[in-house]
Amino acid sequence: MIDKFFKPISDLIGKAIPDKTKRMELEASIKSQMIDLQKAQAEINLEQAKHPSIFVSGSRPAILWICALALMWQYFLAPLMNWIVVISGSSIQPPVLNTEGLMTLTLSLLGLGGLRTAEKWKGVARNNMVEGNVKDAYK
Repeated sequence: MIDKFFKPISDLIGKAIPDKTKRMELEASIKSQMIDLQKAQAEINLEQAKHPSIFVSGSRPAILWICALALMWQYFLAPLMNWIVVISGSSIQPPVLNTEGLMTLTLSLLGLGGLRTAEKWKGVARNNMVEGNVKDAYK
């Protein structure tokens, strides 16, 4: 994925720096920094997921549920509603969702969800929803 974003940068570097050795050193340095940024973001994501508060660790699941509901509407409920509207003779048009961004977001979240599956296989997955792990402010 880094190569996809790095290609335009590499093209600019190639035009700006004619010396092949210096160009390769600069490209390697930039790629290294990009990888370090990705590692840092992954560490932040892991720490966020470990948080005992559902409002911190639950943001990704909440977004995933929203995506799931929107996809259910777009690919199941809306076509079913269209069919019912046609049969009933009504002229109501159910809303159509822009699924391009929705699919990108959903597939990105599902890709990250593969990490959770790997944690489960290794036996290191946590369960934050167990009653003993959630602090009850009302007691």
